[in-house]
Amino acid sequence: MKQSTHARTAALAILPILNAAAQPDTQSHGSQRPRQTIEVTPTLDATDSSVLTHKSGFHLFNPTPRERWRPLAADRPDATESPISVDAGAYQIEASFAELGLDREDGNETTSLSIAPINFKIGLTNRIDLQLLINPLEHTNTSNARAETGMGDIGFRVKINLWGNDMHETGEKNALALLPYVVFPTGDDDVTDDAYQFGLIVPFSTELAGGWSLGAQVKTTFTHDDSAPTQTTAALAHTLVVGHDIAGDLAGYIEYIGEYSFHGDAEYRPTASAGLSYTLNADTVLDAGLLVGLDNGDTKDLRLFTGITRRF
Repeated sequence: MKQSTHARTAALAILPILNAAAQPDTQSHGSQRPRQTIEVTPTLDATDSSVLTHKSGFHLFNPTPRERWRPLAADRPDATESPISVDAGAYQIEASFAELGLDREDGNETTSLSIAPINFKIGLTNRIDLQLLINPLEHTNTSNARAETGMGDIGFRVKINLWGNDMHETGEKNALALLPYVVFPTGDDDVTDDAYQFGLIVPFSTELAGGWSLGAQVKTTFTHDDSAPTQTTAALAHTLVVGHDIAGDLAGYIEYIGEYSFHGDAEYRPTASAGLSYTLNADTVLDAGLLVGLDNGDTKDLRLFTGITRRF
């Protein structure tokens, strides 16, 4: 019993010493951040969020504090998706105000217009976000047919970051993610293909010298149509994009997109893309861009778009 009493007395005696050692160094100089003050008490809860040293403990119901949010990263305006996920508990909207498509094939001209297609994201964990894609209004007008208007399909995606999600904190130079997706034929038959689509996207990004950034991805798409002679078809796409700041909050990019279809004539469809983005604040970015088909086959001749990314 005496040994136990002496042990408790010794423990209480060293607590003030530990507390003093944990105080910030008032003699630190320059921009070095002061050490975190941690109060050592017999009732300290090691799971308290104020002493968490990593963001892995945050999730949808224990959101990442706003001051710990990573820099805004969006899957637009280029076709190459970002490997960076939305912070846990944060919401992000990526939408086009409008998208205009122009195409000429076999003497027929087709004009398409999409109004407010949107990708709504929510962060589930520090590395995973859930995405809902909706195309509320699609209009097509072909010179040899009547105009069609209706709602587009609905899709779901899950982004799973493998590494590099918090490059600004960890010092990593690149990032990689997996992005499985499925598209349901919920839209009007007149403006959609009336078929299921599913597949996997693998996006990658890295920082280059001189302020340049590089992104790339590989995308597999499987299309299932019960009414088609070949019910399930496959396609493989790849992209490569480089970007750089232009002036102030204005940045630009150029991109190459290639897609190969494994059915029908098995054609390779090349497309070039370029665009601009303007950062209004840490949570809002405006953008505009275009895509130009590089052949006279199934590739769309021209597509123009402008939109916004907003995080909440």
